[in-house]
Amino acid sequence: MLTITQALVDQIVAHARKDHPDEACGVVAGPAGSDRPERFIPMLNAAMSPTFYEFDSGDLLKLYRDMDDRDEEPVVIYHSHTATEAYPSRTDISYANEPGAHYVLVSTADTDGLGDFQFRSFRIVEGEVTEEEVTVVEAY
Repeated sequence: MLTITQALVDQIVAHARKDHPDEACGVVAGPAGSDRPERFIPMLNAAMSPTFYEFDSGDLLKLYRDMDDRDEEPVVIYHSHTATEAYPSRTDISYANEPGAHYVLVSTADTDGLGDFQFRSFRIVEGEVTEEEVTVVEAY
């Protein structure tokens, strides 16, 4: 289960809307071993594509060094889908290399008739996708 604050959900959704029609991507870091997302880190989609996202390798190296210096880890890795549901694509699954992370997908397309976005979380381990419950709280 992913427990996340409403403020972080709002920031992730705002980033997805801002970068639309391109996919948005980023990380929410938290204290190592805590499974608690705290620090919102929007990243640049180096692919600048409406159907694919890619972290810039230099930005990613800086991010991991910064998290290491702060004794943090990537608790949430997020990106958006602009025309499809919030479910990992084959490409998303093949690039998922953080087995402890929550992979959050936000769809900015109304694919289910339930509103202008979907916010879903998944665990992706060795190519296997498992959707998990998301609990939104005001504070930890």
